[in-house]
Amino acid sequence: MIMGGPLMLAAAMGAATTADPAAHAAATRFGAREDVAQISLSPDGAKAAMITPDPQGPGMKLGVIDLQAGKAKAIMHASGAPERLTRCSWTANTRLVCTIFGLSDQAGLLLGFTRLIAVNSDGSDLKILSRRTNQRSLGIMQSGGGIVDLHGDGSEGSALMTSEFVPEQTIGTHLASSSEGLGVEAVNTVTLKRRLVEPAKPDASEYHSDGYGAVRIMGRRTVSPAGYTGDRVLYSYRGKGDREWRALPTVTYDNGASIGFDPYAVDRDLDAAYGFESKDGRSALYRVALDGSLKKELVYARDDVDVDELVRIGRQRRVVGVAYATERRHAEFFDPELARLRRSLGRALGDERNLSFVDATADEKKLLVFAGSDIDPGRYYIYDKGTRQLELLLPARSPLEKTPLATVKPITYKAADGTAIPGYLTLPPGSSGRGLPAIVMPHGGPGSRDEWGFDWLAQFFAHRGFAVLQPNFRGSTGYGQAWFQKNGFQSWRTAIGDVNDAGRHLVASGITQPGKLAIVGWSYGGYAALQSAVLDPMLFKAIVAVAPVTDLDALREESRGYTNYNLVDRYIGRGPEVRAGSPAQNASGIVAPVLMFHGDMDVNVGIRQSRLMKDRLSGAGKDVTLIEFKGLDHQLDDSAARTRMLETSDAFLRKALGL
Repeated sequence: MIMGGPLMLAAAMGAATTADPAAHAAATRFGAREDVAQISLSPDGAKAAMITPDPQGPGMKLGVIDLQAGKAKAIMHASGAPERLTRCSWTANTRLVCTIFGLSDQAGLLLGFTRLIAVNSDGSDLKILSRRTNQRSLGIMQSGGGIVDLHGDGSEGSALMTSEFVPEQTIGTHLASSSEGLGVEAVNTVTLKRRLVEPAKPDASEYHSDGYGAVRIMGRRTVSPAGYTGDRVLYSYRGKGDREWRALPTVTYDNGASIGFDPYAVDRDLDAAYGFESKDGRSALYRVALDGSLKKELVYARDDVDVDELVRIGRQRRVVGVAYATERRHAEFFDPELARLRRSLGRALGDERNLSFVDATADEKKLLVFAGSDIDPGRYYIYDKGTRQLELLLPARSPLEKTPLATVKPITYKAADGTAIPGYLTLPPGSSGRGLPAIVMPHGGPGSRDEWGFDWLAQFFAHRGFAVLQPNFRGSTGYGQAWFQKNGFQSWRTAIGDVNDAGRHLVASGITQPGKLAIVGWSYGGYAALQSAVLDPMLFKAIVAVAPVTDLDALREESRGYTNYNLVDRYIGRGPEVRAGSPAQNASGIVAPVLMFHGDMDVNVGIRQSRLMKDRLSGAGKDVTLIEFKGLDHQLDDSAARTRMLETSDAFLRKALGL
């Protein structure tokens, strides 16, 4: 339910009782969701809009801060059951457009849906921007569209947005509509007057504008005769001031990796598109001319890691740099002024911090800046170019303001075959780093990697006295195609072998002892935690898995009712390694006690995965506990749920490790 004004929800569940008040207090602080889920500046810089969580429960609130008066007001609330606010942008100085995300159970099939709404900065005049279906519609509309360009048609409060068109039919009348697929409309967010800019196409998947109201690139995803999403995107572009679509190179997606020039942004002034493409096995940034020549030039590449992020700023979302992660994340700015400003702010706030430009006013004279580090969850600042003043706006995690946090150290360790595996080691504040209880914490994905900075899960366990090692095992992204291998499922023996070698490193280096080693993971990390015990049952003495994949064939079948089935099928692969790589199929060999957590509205990894694992472990006489969270999805985006998860995990690990 969406409604004006703040509304507090009761907690989704009570906090777990504990005999350890310190554990409960720590779990409450670290389990609290971020104070700011998303924030943006009004075009004139007078206000900021921020999405904040309810202290308890899955709800989200939209608040507006008057930056001159220093006052904040909550203007909208989403219950989180199932709708939640995900992002808000300003279309005018007093008008906001927000995206609502939710989940719907359609005959046992969980479907995600989005809707766009507009609201004044004082909470008045709330309107739905997304197109609507009716009794004549021949299908459902999952996507409510998204903002393509805040410039729109140039009028106050206008924006370009994608719209999903659902065909209609009415017997005996001419009221039917045959439009189907994704198109683009110019919508006045105040009056709701709308004008079709790009007709809907059934296979259209994305549109990119130049930031000034002109759609310049369109992507069309191939679809099989059975309606399943294909592995190719056919891109087209328009020349400046032209309406004719011309072909760009096709991009093919192979097990999570893209092959070909993948466009991400259009630069109107350069009349070119920025995108990523592989160079020597690693992602690099290229620029392709949109003047008809399609001249391609390399903009930035590295020989050690992928270049994976565009740095963009302002209402036109202009490209000002590129980012990549080595031991830490770095940004290279093309804009000389911003490069100088980044260096200056780095000196003022501390060069050891991650610093980013979150948003800017229409004239870019005021910037919203975020800075954080491993021992600082981060703070938001307003920088005024005219006065050269940097003012603190608010912290990212106020419950941790007075909590000492642990430093995070980049390390490498040797895998069994001699390969150096990068990772991050977090030691308890003030500890000697020797003889500690320890946790290996593999990341999710598998198409992901860990980076240096604040991590609430690792920091909680470090606060509770555990050493935590987060390995970027082979199968992680960010280090090129050779490191990614076939992906973390098809190459599970290598990936899980690297995870287990992280545990052996902790023992060999004296950080921990064989009987004091556990593994904790979320999503693919939960899969890795369980599968680690299949490869080496005696290595870890306790296993915590949050929303884990447990059976690869079951994961394949979960996707059968969705359009991405063919992609998931190829990603998982076929053959005997699928069964060997499924913890639920090998549960009888697992020795360590297992604790699992899962939300029953998880569309990423269905809760059946954890229920199956519990049944298999219980049937084999193993020690297993599954805690389910009603109404929550993959992220367990609820402070009370996260608090309970942390507190329960801490008690479970201490018992299993004899602490």
